[in-house]
Amino acid sequence: MRLDKYIASVTDFSRKEVKRLLHADEISVNEQPERNPARKIASDDRVALQGMPLEAPRTRYLMLYKPEGVVCSTDDPTHPTVLALLELPRVERLHICGRLDVDTTGLVLLTDDGQWAHRVTSPNHKTGKVYHVTTADPIAPDAERKFAEGLMLNGEKQRTKPAELERLSDYEARVCLLEGRYHQVKRMFAALGNRVEALHREQIGEIQLDEMLEPGEYRELTEAEVASI
Repeated sequence: MRLDKYIASVTDFSRKEVKRLLHADEISVNEQPERNPARKIASDDRVALQGMPLEAPRTRYLMLYKPEGVVCSTDDPTHPTVLALLELPRVERLHICGRLDVDTTGLVLLTDDGQWAHRVTSPNHKTGKVYHVTTADPIAPDAERKFAEGLMLNGEKQRTKPAELERLSDYEARVCLLEGRYHQVKRMFAALGNRVEALHREQIGEIQLDEMLEPGEYRELTEAEVASI
C-alpha cells in the first residue's frame, strides 16, 4: 500500500493533509524520516506519526442490532443514525450494507470493504435477506403462492422476484427476499390487502443476528461470516 493511503486509512487525515505531514518530516518509516507519499509499505514496515507508531490498517466488518427510531444513513436532521451507535474511529468511512426503515429493527452489516458491501446488496449475487413479520390482519390463505409467483407493487412496472414466505401463525411470518426494493416487505403485504405492524431482519445470507446482542449493540464479524458473503 502507498504510504499516503496507509496513513489516511488509519488516521483522520486526508491524503492531502498526509502529504503536508510528510514534507514537514512528521512521518517516519522504520525510524527513518520519509517524504515520498508513493513509497510502498510492506507488512513488516514500522510507520510512525510524530514518533507515535501507527497500527497497520485492516478492513472492518461489523454486525449491528438496529433499534427502532434509528436510520440507516450517514446523516439525518431528525433521527440518530446507525453510525452514531458505533464507538469506533472513522465511522464515516463505513458502508451501510442494505438499509432498514426507521421503524424496522434487526441486522445491519457495515464495512469499509466496498466490494464486499456490493456483494451483500447487489441482486445479482442473490444474497437472501430474512425478515420476521407481524401483520395487522390474518395473513391471506394464498400468501405463500403469491409471494413465490411475485407481486405487482403499487407504482412498479415489474413483479417482485420470487420470495419465500413461511407462515408462523395467523399474524406472523418469516419472509426471505432476494432483492431490496423501497419498503418492499411492507408493500408486498399491502398488495395482499394487509398491513405490516412490526418488521425485524434476522439474517443476511448465512449471517444471523447474534442473539447475544441487545438493540444498539454491535460486534465484529467472524472470519467465517465474512467469507460466507
